[in-house]
Amino acid sequence: MKKRKTLEKIKECGIVPVIRAESAGQAKKITEAVKDGGINVIEITMTVPGAIDVIDELTEEYGNNTDLVFGAGSVMDGETTRNAILAGAEFIVGPALDEGMIEVANRYQKPVVPGAMTPTEVKKAMEAGADIVKIFPASMFGPKIIKAIKGPIPQAELIPTGGVDHDNVKDWINAGSFAVGAGSAIVSGAKEDDYQKVQEDAARFVELIEEARA
Repeated sequence: MKKRKTLEKIKECGIVPVIRAESAGQAKKITEAVKDGGINVIEITMTVPGAIDVIDELTEEYGNNTDLVFGAGSVMDGETTRNAILAGAEFIVGPALDEGMIEVANRYQKPVVPGAMTPTEVKKAMEAGADIVKIFPASMFGPKIIKAIKGPIPQAELIPTGGVDHDNVKDWINAGSFAVGAGSAIVSGAKEDDYQKVQEDAARFVELIEEARA
């Protein structure tokens, strides 16, 4: 039941912000800004220093906010998957197809989103037990790849990540994406400590996705 609710929240939100940061403190500031921008699904990548501890602290801090969902990104193996889940991650995202990651996530009944680039990889990911498949790097294909894959594999739920921005997010949604993943298009303001910009960029994504779905 909880797994299904997490998937529903990702679908409803329509966007998974990929949070990369130079420090744990910066990751927390980005999280706060993204949340204030109206996004309630947040992916903390394993490239953030002390990422597991960051997830643990965030889930503890926001534990009473049942609308917020924290996940782990850039996960490469089963061991990291387990550590992230024990820290409180409610979904797991990887840049590539790793069966160990999928196996452990399914053992704990957490949504798992491995990365893929081709229909063959999408098929293998689904057969291995993926709930959603991350099309990465999406910038290499453009929104047409979603329709191209869903033509022969209509049951595939896809999240494009890498190259999704304000200018093309509607195209990705209209192409049939389950949701989208976005990194620098949301968090770039953090490089100048401009978290108001991060909030505004997050809010703009929410607005554009709502318009596309309407």
